[in-house]
Amino acid sequence: MNGGLLRFLPGSLMVLALLVKVPSLRREWDRPLNRTACLLLVLGAPITFLASPPTISAVNRATGVVNFSAPLVFSLATLFSGTCVVLVLRWRGGPAAAVRRATRLTAAVFGGAAVAIVVLFVIGDAPVERLRDLDTYYATTPWIREMIVCFLLAHTVGALALTALCAQWWRRADRSLRPLRTGLALIVLSGLLDLAYLAAKWAAFAAHWAGRDWVVLSTDVAPPLASGASLTLGAGFLVPLAGGSSAWRDLRHHHGLRPLWKALRAFASRSVTTVPLAWWSPLGIRLVHRESVIDDGLLALAGWFDPAVREAAYAAARRRGLDEGAASVVADAAVLAAACRSREAADRAGTA
Repeated sequence: MNGGLLRFLPGSLMVLALLVKVPSLRREWDRPLNRTACLLLVLGAPITFLASPPTISAVNRATGVVNFSAPLVFSLATLFSGTCVVLVLRWRGGPAAAVRRATRLTAAVFGGAAVAIVVLFVIGDAPVERLRDLDTYYATTPWIREMIVCFLLAHTVGALALTALCAQWWRRADRSLRPLRTGLALIVLSGLLDLAYLAAKWAAFAAHWAGRDWVVLSTDVAPPLASGASLTLGAGFLVPLAGGSSAWRDLRHHHGLRPLWKALRAFASRSVTTVPLAWWSPLGIRLVHRESVIDDGLLALAGWFDPAVREAAYAAARRRGLDEGAASVVADAAVLAAACRSREAADRAGTA
């Protein structure tokens, strides 16, 4: 994967997540969680693109301000970090008053840090354009140094808070909520990559103060870590949004019914005439069609169900240690399989 594609991919994932979220945002604009999710995606989508050296140079030329991209990217990243924390606070839930207090405090801290970054850049002096090593080059420059520290501190606090909150939630989340747990795991991985990125940045920055040259940590080690963090973070927010959508649930249900549909469709076609589907038929229509075929197949086999088979299968399943629910599923499957075999044998005998 080349560097240009890697710059676009994290932002593209967030744009995709935003497109998935827009319909629910239109229906439920009054929900703070939806508004926060969309704000996060709007802030996050352009960051990795704006942080790339070609874009930095272009923005600096377009504005006529040397290193204008620095406060732009730093403040956007700071607001993005704060919005991530706010989203997780609202996503996780809890007492409404506590969530509101935590949200307001987070917004105040990260909003204040973003304003401070801009102010410190304005009162500082950064006359030499630096596309890849601004943090180490200006590590000892008054006010610009403070701007960099402000950004790194805010980013570190945000990454630690986001990673800790999502890790705690992942441990408590119900294992049946697979899209949510997968998304949380990806966000935790993103946080760990982000903390590794910050460790490299802090080390290079502090080394410059100590008179050592560790700039390679900032220019060569940190950027791939940041790209990986952005990519996994975008995926982490996309998976629960897509995985919890009605379309995704319909797709999983449609796929899960395939074995039963294959077993019963031949019997259903003997009792009723099903309407054929076109390749462009919507997923919802396909799901209804598949469920109808299964219902028709079960009705066609109803006279072949043997209660004795069910009782024997249920007793065998319980002896193997299965609970009542699982044993009932096994028994129902055994009855259906036996009915299919009996019906097929009768059909063959009748045509012989």
